[in-house]
This record gives sequence, C-alpha cells and structure tokens, in this order.
Amino acid sequence: MKRDEQIRLLKHLIHQLDSGTNLDAGVMLRAPADVYASPQRAALERERFFRDYPQMIGMSGDLPENGSFLTRDDWGVKILATRGKDGQFRAFLNACRHRGVAVEDQVRGKKARFVCPFHAWTYSSEGDLVGVPKADHFGDVDKSCRGLIELPAVEKYGVLLVHPQRDGRIDAESVLEGLGPDFDNWGFQDYVHMGGDVYDMPLNWKLAIDTFGETYHFSSLHRNTLFPVFHGNVQGFDHWQRNHRMILCTREIDAMRLRPESEWKIRGPAFPVYWLFPNVMFNVGEHMVIVVRVYPHATEVGRSVSQISFYLDPEVAHTDDARLAPAEAARTFGQIIRDEDYVAASGSQRAADSGMQDSFVFGRNEPTLHHYHNTYNRELGLPPLEAIDG
Repeated sequence: MKRDEQIRLLKHLIHQLDSGTNLDAGVMLRAPADVYASPQRAALERERFFRDYPQMIGMSGDLPENGSFLTRDDWGVKILATRGKDGQFRAFLNACRHRGVAVEDQVRGKKARFVCPFHAWTYSSEGDLVGVPKADHFGDVDKSCRGLIELPAVEKYGVLLVHPQRDGRIDAESVLEGLGPDFDNWGFQDYVHMGGDVYDMPLNWKLAIDTFGETYHFSSLHRNTLFPVFHGNVQGFDHWQRNHRMILCTREIDAMRLRPESEWKIRGPAFPVYWLFPNVMFNVGEHMVIVVRVYPHATEVGRSVSQISFYLDPEVAHTDDARLAPAEAARTFGQIIRDEDYVAASGSQRAADSGMQDSFVFGRNEPTLHHYHNTYNRELGLPPLEAIDG
C-alpha cells in the first residue's frame, strides 16, 4: 500500500476514535435466512462462483522454484499446478489421459515427472505426455495430443489464478480489481509459504465469510482474545465492484499517533483485510499474510471448508524465530476464527435451517456485510437486499 494511502487511512481511524463514530452505511438491510439454507441457491452459487469463475488457488510462494507443484480439489475439479523448467505457472486437470486417474496425490512438492499410479503414463511439469509403458502392446498413441488437459492460469501480484473451465478466460486486472496496487506494494510475490490448516465446519460458506466483515462483535465474542489487541467498532472500508478492503484498528495506534507522522506505518497500528470475490480473505499483518479460502460443501448447504495458508515476509521467513511462527499463528488463528467466530456462526446456521427465523439484519455499522451480499446477489442476477427502518 502506498504511503499516502496509509496516512489517509490511519487518520480516518484516529478520527473515528476521537469522535466516537464508526462507518455508517446509512441503512439497515434485511437478509433472508434462506440465503444460507436454500439448496437451489447453493447449487447456483457453486456453478456461477466456483465452476465458472477464476479461482485463487494460492500465492506465488506455493510454487517457490522451477519444478514445484501444488494440487487442489476444492470445488469438484482436481487441479495440478506447476512451475515449469521455464519458470512459468501452469494448471492442468489432475487426470491421466488414459483412464482419468489423478497423476499426483501429494498436496505440494517438487517433481520433474508425474507418473499415473494406475498404468504409469508419465507427464512433464509442462503437461506433456512423455512416457507410455509397453507402447508396442497398448497401441500407437499420439503423445502430442494426449498431454494433460491445460486450464487457463495467470500469476499476477503474487496471486495464482486458475479458471475451472478449459475454455474460460482470466482477466487478472478485473478479477483483482482494486487490490492489485496494494498487493504489488506489499510484495506478495516474494512471500514464503509456511504451512496451513483446514476448518471443516457446520456453517454455510457465506456465514464463514461474514465473520470477517465487521468489528462490532469484538468486545463481546472476542473480549478475551482480539478485544485486548483491537479497538472494536472502528474500521476503514473501501470497495470496488466485487472486491473490498477493510482496515481494522489495533491498540498500537494509541502510541503511534504520538509519534511524528513521518514514522507512521499502517501494519501494526492497523490490520488490512482484503476480500477477493467470491471467497478469499487476505489478512495482512506486519510480517505474515494469512489467506483464507472458503468453499461450500459439495452436498451439504450448511457446511463449508476453510483452507488456511500462512505466508511470511521473505525478510523474516528464514530466521530462527520464523520456524515457530506458523505453528503459533495456526494455534491463535484457530482459537479465534474456528473456535469463536465459526462456532458462533454455526448457531446462525441452525437458526436459518430451522425455518422459523426468516431473516437476519445487517446494521448501518456493517457496510462490509452489505457489500458481500449485494455483490453476490448482483452476480446472480438477483435484486439487492431490502433496506429496512427499525
């Protein structure tokens, strides 16, 4: 994030603290409960948001060197991502062209060749078919047209994007609208992958995303975890057509504001959180970025899987202290997000599933939730949420 933008956002947070104000969307919105419980809605979302839209599968640090690979199976399409000998990021359907068996089962690693475990057909990291055992028995195979099925893939600002359809199109500037300049300035392309975690929870994927959308709950739900570190009910918010940026306010700002403005920096006194439509949250700390990718369950509307990845600033990633950082981050993040936010939101899921509570309310001080859900509705061709008065 550019320095003048950091100063603008920090002054905005200080103004809220001094005036006792918060963001004000001007209206409250009514969200029908079946947004989280309707099988028809869930099927439409899976198709439009996850099967026919570019997906963020990781960051450049997931493929740190030539020969690196990464597999994903988060939305019903098995993906094999590689960094070839030429350094280029590519993505393929993780399926042998013989009988469709996955050619790689490990989540990540480094390989020059991928060998199908069924009949040992072999592929290069560029997806070329390079080996067919007993070809004289099998028959004449034209290797030039039997490589792995390649999917559109783009690496931009340190983000790895894959389109689930082989004829899909990725306009990276559009997909990353509004976020690219900040990501570029943070140097995300150099961050080092340091591990991850998985939360399989009984809540709709949008309820999981909602928990990242406001600080109104910090003083109650997180009174012993986040609230001693963050000012609740104070935040910045900027949005674009699909994506947005939230700036949370930590208590470090109290000491920062006493120092000369030339010494101010946003990471530490504030905590940027970015939403990449439809399902990715980037949580940006001083030296660590925690990426959360939330996916709907294939068959259960009220269940979702959150894939958590930890990335460290390259300046600290190889220090002795850094070796302990991911384990501590996983413990702390899980204690807050999984054990507090997601558990509370699971209660919302039960209320939605009951059929007795027909709606939820998004307050004037929750504009991020307004943006989430009106963006979802717009992309599905649905009307915006209803504004209510009292």
